[in-house]
Formats: sequence, C-alpha cells, structure tokens
Amino acid sequence: MTTNDDMLKMSELSEQSGVSAGTIKHYLREGLLPEPVRTSRNMAYYPPDFVERIRLIKRLQEERFMPLRVIKDVLDDDPERAAALVELEDRILERAISVQESGRVSRAEVKRRYEIPENVLARMEELGVLSPTSRGYDADDVGIIEAISRFRAGGYDESLGFTVYDALRYREHLQPLVEEEVGVLLDRLAGEVSVERAVAIIAAGSDPLRDLIGAVHSKLLLAELRRQRNGRRS
Repeated sequence: MTTNDDMLKMSELSEQSGVSAGTIKHYLREGLLPEPVRTSRNMAYYPPDFVERIRLIKRLQEERFMPLRVIKDVLDDDPERAAALVELEDRILERAISVQESGRVSRAEVKRRYEIPENVLARMEELGVLSPTSRGYDADDVGIIEAISRFRAGGYDESLGFTVYDALRYREHLQPLVEEEVGVLLDRLAGEVSVERAVAIIAAGSDPLRDLIGAVHSKLLLAELRRQRNGRRS
C-alpha cells in the first residue's frame, strides 16, 4: 500500500524516471497519467508506480514511434501487458541480433563459396534483399545467397528472364504474413509465460516454421500446376 511518505514530488519523479518535468506534465495533460494527489494549488505528489509507467511511455514513444493517443489506448487497456510486450520484443531482438552478429560471413568468403556475379549481389543489396554490414553477411543473407546460387545452377538465370527482382515477389507476399505472425506470437505469449520461456518457444519454432512454409508452398505449387493443366483441357 502506498503511503504519503512514499509519494514523490515532481523533481523526484523526474529524476527517478529519467524524463523531464516538462515532458511528464505533457503526459498528464494528454491523459497518459492519472491525476496526482494535490495538497495545494501549486503542490502535487505522485505515486512511485508512476516511475515505471513514465519510462514505458517514453520507450513506446521513442523506440516504437507510437503516437501518444495510441499509447494512451494501450495503457488504458492493460498497462502490465503493454510492459510485458515491450520486454518480450526487446529480448527477442537482443537474441536475434546476437545470433546475427556472431555468425557473419565476409564478402570474400561468400564470393569463394558461391558462384554469383558481383552485380547480382550488388543489386540484391540495393533492393534490400540482402543487408550486409562491414563485417559481412548474416546467416539469413547467406541462406538467400545460397538459394539464389542453387537457382542459377539449376537454370534459373537471366537468359530465361529470371532476375533478382523475382525475389522481391516473395518478400512482398511474406511481409504481411510475418507482420500477422509477430502479432499473434506476441499476443499469445506476452504476459502468459515468462519472457525466457517465450523467447525459447519462438526460437524452437524457427526451423519447423521454415519446413512448414516449404511444405505448404510445395503443395500449393503442385495444386496450381494441376489446376492450370485441367483448365487447358476443359
């Protein structure tokens, strides 16, 4: 239970939250924080749980680029769940970045392993299909390069009209699916299991998901070939 002795002055709230008094007052005006306890016209005290709420608002605003009106709706709905979502997103990103950075392959090594022309690599980078850094390509980049190399070895080359632009079709169609997938995962896991367990579940699902997408694609491809053949016969 919060007592009067636990309450914070504005200067203390600003110091503990790391957010300026002017910004906190703006949050108050926008309805993002409950009304403080006023002891006089010019003196107000704030409960200590305001500290974490203000930090969360600032993170949603600066790191997620969420408008204040959207943040207000999120916090009004379930502030604890919002905090759990932020923590889960951060942990997933931390893990993904750690894996990416630990497994990068240099540009020279990629050229040695795969027979892909320099202009093809450059064009995939320009299109955002690949995103190397000064340390080279991450594991997903290498997977894409290997796939393109195998396509070209099998006859999918420019002489038949196959170019790196074909890869964009897959990215464009996968983007909304991935957005929906992330929303579903976060919605089902945040606040339901520990962050560590949620991260482990998502990591464990990575390889099966690739297999699932590949198998579904194979079935759809066969079904479409049959449909087109039957359409020509009718």
